[in-house]
Amino acid sequence: MKQHWETYVFAVPDLVDMPFQVVGMGLNAVDRLLHVDRYPDRGGKEEILTERILPGGQVATAMITCRRLGLERVRYIGKVGDDGYGRIARDSLLVSGVDCRCLVTEPGTANQAATIVVDGQSGERTIFWSRPDSLNFRPGELTEDAICCAPVLHLDGHDQDAALWCARRAREKGMVTVLDIDKVRDKSTTLLACTDFCIMSENFPRVLSGEAELHRALRAMRRFCPGFLAVTVGPQGVCFLWGDEFVRVPGYTIRAVDSTGAGDVFHGAFIYAYLQGWPVGRTLRFANAAAALSCTEPGARGGLRTAAEVLAFMESTATNPLD
Repeated sequence: MKQHWETYVFAVPDLVDMPFQVVGMGLNAVDRLLHVDRYPDRGGKEEILTERILPGGQVATAMITCRRLGLERVRYIGKVGDDGYGRIARDSLLVSGVDCRCLVTEPGTANQAATIVVDGQSGERTIFWSRPDSLNFRPGELTEDAICCAPVLHLDGHDQDAALWCARRAREKGMVTVLDIDKVRDKSTTLLACTDFCIMSENFPRVLSGEAELHRALRAMRRFCPGFLAVTVGPQGVCFLWGDEFVRVPGYTIRAVDSTGAGDVFHGAFIYAYLQGWPVGRTLRFANAAAALSCTEPGARGGLRTAAEVLAFMESTATNPLD
């Protein structure tokens, strides 16, 4: 007999008259990907095997994932610089079919950029990034009409003031907010209180709660966020709380080439599955599978698949064993 969480279906807001299915406000980036045979020890040297310039960014990649999986009405809100990287970021969103009418080009500003070193042995990546503060939204630049136009709002919380403003407007309109958060900042707990689905990186709850054990850290998060709490754990899949139960849903066995953007893809796939009205068990396995497939090609978006391809992969591929 399946556990209760397997078959539970989260309610989707009855906002069918809205022009979009999901709107995302947050980061875009352009990544300089350096593949090496093995990440060197501190002070060491390693030959660069390949170098690629590819678009990425947490919310931008999640929104493009939603489009690739099959959502037709997806909006991205953010800022790009007026440099070459900014044009790459903008063009990548436009060609994907994401609505970019609220994408702002900031004059005299470099786009967010990252240098990512990918270990050829494991596919794990190490990220060095930069983002000018002028890419944050200033008060009055965002409008309620731009944000409150879908059942789901997706945020990454990097631009804290803008994210809080958006989350509060969304809650007033009956939207649900999905949050991808990986770094503790001064307003993180305030944003968490406005979040319905919080899917974190593995270290975030440990740093915020001070608890080393993941199950304890996740339970400690309850005092900050009343919504659904989950943590992505790479090849091991995802962990979440169901009531007071700590649950693990295993990831899938793949040959990883590059793990860049896997968490962003997980969030996009989670949103897609949530909007299909799928049960929790299927939703999380689908998100695990989409994230795993994203690691089979270079870059944050190289391994994106359609929903049919992800489902076929789930049927034909074994999950990783739980410890």
